[in-house]
Order: sequence, then C-alpha cells, then structure tokens
Amino acid sequence: MNELLRNVRLWFAPQAIRGEGTTPDYRFSLANERTFLAWLRTALALIGGGFAVDQFLPDLRWGWRVGLALALLAAGVLCSLRAVNHWIRCERAMRRGGDLPVSRFPALLSIAVAIVAIAMVVVVLADWAR
Repeated sequence: MNELLRNVRLWFAPQAIRGEGTTPDYRFSLANERTFLAWLRTALALIGGGFAVDQFLPDLRWGWRVGLALALLAAGVLCSLRAVNHWIRCERAMRRGGDLPVSRFPALLSIAVAIVAIAMVVVVLADWAR
C-alpha cells in the first residue's frame, strides 16, 4: 500500500522521479510514454463505446443499455488510471535498473471487453429474434 501511495504522489510530481537511480536511455523513456498514450487511447475508446451504447441504442432495454454502458465506462476509467500508474512504475524500474513491472491488468481488461462484447452479441441476437 505504501508503494501505491508513493506512485500516486509521483503522478502529480513526476519530476521527483529524477531522484531515483540513474537516467535511462531517452529512447526507453519515450517508448514508455508511447505505451502510456496507447493505454489512454484505449481508455478513450472504451469511454466512447460506453457513451455510444447509451446514446445510440435507445431501443435496448434500460437495464441492458445501462449495464453495458457502465461496464465500458468503468473499464475506461480503470484503464486510464492503470496507464499513469504503469508509466510511473516502469519509469522507476528503468531508473533503478530493475525488471519492468508485470501486471494482470491487460488480461483482466481483455476478459472484461470480451464479456461486454458477448453480452452485446446476445442482445443483438435476441433483438433479431423478436
């Protein structure tokens, strides 16, 4: 928990990370930043998908529409928070000369998106059957 709090503080004061270890090759820092931006694009896509489900599927039952939209919006929020935390963790690991951090988040996000996609397929097929 202490490590998480330290990382959260670094989200808002990234210059403080310069006090740890040595400066890595800038190419690695830039690659870390590109990965961060890719996670943010994923988060924005999930958030956009959540709004699209809510706005463009008005004929869908309220419970299904809200459930799918909230699942996508929650995944987008988690993805954006994970992006900045992973960026800090990787930057710290590179500066310390340690292994890059591992995470279960990509697998969990993939499973969550797959579940939402399957639910949407079921909803579409059920609507066609009517």
